[in-house]
Amino acid sequence: MLIDKTTLQDLAVFHPDEEQSLFVRIDHTTTAAGRQVLQKIFSSPLQDIHAIKEVQEILKLIEEELNNWPGDITNGTMLVVEKFLDDNPQSIPENPNPVNSFLYRILNAGDYAMTLFSMRQLFALIRGFEKIHKLFRKHKLPSRLELLVSESERLISNRLIAGLTAFENFQEMAIPEILHYASIFHNELPVTLRRLLEIHASLDAWKSMAIANKTLNLHFPAFEASDHPLLEIRNLKHIMLKAAVGYDLLMDKDQHFIFLTGANMAGKSTLIKAVGLSVYLAHLGMGVPAGFMRLSLFEGLLSNINVMDNIIKGESYFYNEVRRIRETLLKITDGRKWLVLIDELFKGTNMQDAMKCTVSVVEGLSKAENALFILSSHLYEIGDDLKRLPTLRFKYFETILKNNDLHFSYQLKDGISKDRMGYLILQKEGVTTLLENIGKK
Repeated sequence: MLIDKTTLQDLAVFHPDEEQSLFVRIDHTTTAAGRQVLQKIFSSPLQDIHAIKEVQEILKLIEEELNNWPGDITNGTMLVVEKFLDDNPQSIPENPNPVNSFLYRILNAGDYAMTLFSMRQLFALIRGFEKIHKLFRKHKLPSRLELLVSESERLISNRLIAGLTAFENFQEMAIPEILHYASIFHNELPVTLRRLLEIHASLDAWKSMAIANKTLNLHFPAFEASDHPLLEIRNLKHIMLKAAVGYDLLMDKDQHFIFLTGANMAGKSTLIKAVGLSVYLAHLGMGVPAGFMRLSLFEGLLSNINVMDNIIKGESYFYNEVRRIRETLLKITDGRKWLVLIDELFKGTNMQDAMKCTVSVVEGLSKAENALFILSSHLYEIGDDLKRLPTLRFKYFETILKNNDLHFSYQLKDGISKDRMGYLILQKEGVTTLLENIGKK
């Protein structure tokens, strides 16, 4: 699924504030290499239903075995093995025996200590893979996982290191044997070892996703092959909120544009981001924070949420809003299925201009039958102009005023909100009183 940097930022997939970062919420990797693989996965959502379903099966299998996952291979193991391959110790005896091994230990004490420590971690690496293989061989594996497991099995069955697996623990190995295998690993099998590290990094990334599915109570969505974009969600929640209200939503070729209204803080932006994040997670092969989700494959996800002005380039807020809409139009006319999320369009101009521009944009976008659109706005006045669009649906979030207090139900309803609560919020926060007291002694 195509997703650009702007959309990743709008949805806070990667965010410097860890509390707001989706990636941080999902990241349960135990190695630096695994985290790098997970970052690549998050940067490139899948573009094929078969590939998505295969990742779903991998995560289901790993989640089933989380309690049995071996802990032999740690981040320290990975780092030490990498350093061992990069270092250039003094020549280890070609045919280690008690005599030349003793001399090597005495004359090259630093290199010997490094080699001994590295071999301990190498032993843990090999032993860890053996346990992983045993774990997975209880199951029929999805083809992508089968390829990695078969490859790692082949790599550690290399005849040069076959004798190493006969030892129950590292303490059983004599110094000449340790130096013998150290020489083999460093001189003859560096490519093998680096590939094993890469395979484990992929497994670590998948394990992280499986842990997130379990701990966040995510459910796998159902993908359907469809000529038209489709999105049906029940009890959808924003994944970053602890106490979220669930939304129900249906979008298809007969209702492919949602015009969303509601007062400030009513929940418009939260809904838009919840939909975007869930569709994004689904295209990673992960579960989603919804009781049920059915969707078509989306070839692209675009958002227009946190537009900024650019003082350095002399570009105004409104100008950048227009540029983002132009980019959107150029992309969605390619015939592929897109999900487009727009929050508070044309905030950078006056109300009359914003209404005219918004009507024009909505009318134009509604012609793109290959895309689904959710657009939020305070401009309820343009509702009458948009009612003639056959596939546009009006949704709103209700705000209730009780005893001069605002109450938000966060329930998505059919229709248009005409709530105007901005001045009341000014009053409640004491701003109007402060304004009235300016100049008074």
